[in-house]
Amino acid sequence: MDKPINNTNDQTWREKLNPEQYQICRCGGTERAFTGKYWDNKAAGTYTCACCGTPLFSSATKYDSGSGWPSYWQPISRSVIRELRDDSHGMIRTEVRCAKCDSHLGHVFPDGPQPTGLRYCINSASLDFIPE
Repeated sequence: MDKPINNTNDQTWREKLNPEQYQICRCGGTERAFTGKYWDNKAAGTYTCACCGTPLFSSATKYDSGSGWPSYWQPISRSVIRELRDDSHGMIRTEVRCAKCDSHLGHVFPDGPQPTGLRYCINSASLDFIPE
């Protein structure tokens, strides 16, 4: 297992999250494509951080990217996420984290639809969903 992103409340995170969520949210892991609970969710609502409950993405910006992960062309607000350089696995990518609790969410790529041209590729395990 990788080192936790932020181990300030590590025991609390281990108690709150299931093992897959902990590995993804607190250790920067990734779920397998087409396996997450939200990759094909088409219901209207808001996707929130599984760790702290911060609203992150609206279903209005979700689209089928064909990648197997929930994809959005923008967050609810730029202030709810942090973007960091990720040069792991022999690639240079932009990691996306929750600005409030530092949970790893996924990555953002410059190959999304207009109006932003961005694809926020997010792990289902790092999200909860509140239907409208």
